[in-house]
Amino acid sequence: MQFGLYAPLPHVTVGSPEIDRSVEGALAPLASGTSDPAYDLARDVLLAADEAGFDIALFAERHLGADLEAWVLASAISAQTKRMKAMVAVHPGLWHPVMVAKMAASLDRIAKGRMVINLVTGWNVEEARMFGGDIELGNEDRYARAEEFVDILRGVWTQTPFTRKGRIFDIDATELRLRPASATPPEIFTASRSPRGLDMVARSGDWWFLDYDKEASSVDEVKESLRRSISVMNEKASRLGRKVRYALNPFVAFGSSREKAAENAMKLLTTGPDADQRKIQSRIGPAMKAGCVGTPEQVREQLHAYEAMGIEFVLLKFVPTVEGVAEIRDELIQPLRG
Repeated sequence: MQFGLYAPLPHVTVGSPEIDRSVEGALAPLASGTSDPAYDLARDVLLAADEAGFDIALFAERHLGADLEAWVLASAISAQTKRMKAMVAVHPGLWHPVMVAKMAASLDRIAKGRMVINLVTGWNVEEARMFGGDIELGNEDRYARAEEFVDILRGVWTQTPFTRKGRIFDIDATELRLRPASATPPEIFTASRSPRGLDMVARSGDWWFLDYDKEASSVDEVKESLRRSISVMNEKASRLGRKVRYALNPFVAFGSSREKAAENAMKLLTTGPDADQRKIQSRIGPAMKAGCVGTPEQVREQLHAYEAMGIEFVLLKFVPTVEGVAEIRDELIQPLRG
């Protein structure tokens, strides 16, 4: 099983005083000779994760916020890591695919072949308008655009010149004079839950962040929902002659019991001015249902169960600290890898 974590950024992080300071000071100049607290935290946590055996760091993308820009942060960090891949989020409604292909190839070469993409179809209309994009397409067009986007990425990464006439993009003899470092094009991770979105995943994704019933009230109900999702995607991909691999986003916390682990997690999450219960519930609540809150042995057993279902990658949610990374290394990564 592969392990990943989120690069600490305001819109994906709860419970971090460094992130709180970054947000509070985002509109003011920094003291001379200092860098943003969010960058310092990301550097320290992700370099520790690289050493600890994590496989992938996700650099989520949000422009309408105090978040550091995902591609810039990924480049700054990936130049310093040794083994961990950088997964950069990208929205087809905000970027042209040829430009993303160039940025991805650049990062892949900087990171020595350790770059993958998280394709996000998006929802934030205000952000898209403000930053020159467009997500106000209907579902059919939005997912058709995502499929064309991926086709163009893979095309310009492997062919020069590249031509493709599509419904959304018209690419005519485009030359990308910089190929990715990897002989195999960077993988595409994505997530969707609508029927049309699942068709897009089956056609274009290498990995799917699994969706499960958010109304599930027990781990067994979550697992049954995941099995149904896997079965549906296996069938869709098989009809297209493809194989999609599976990933999951569980929240991880340890304690002497499930109850104590949940109590420990809530103490961390509700520390500081970012302790907005609605935010915690929307960002963390669903991920806690995956059953990875408990004693280390219970969490390892749960991950074994997910692996047996065909889930090969877990993108772990936790309060980002160097100490938290070390705990996951000692309790999950090293024991599960023998």
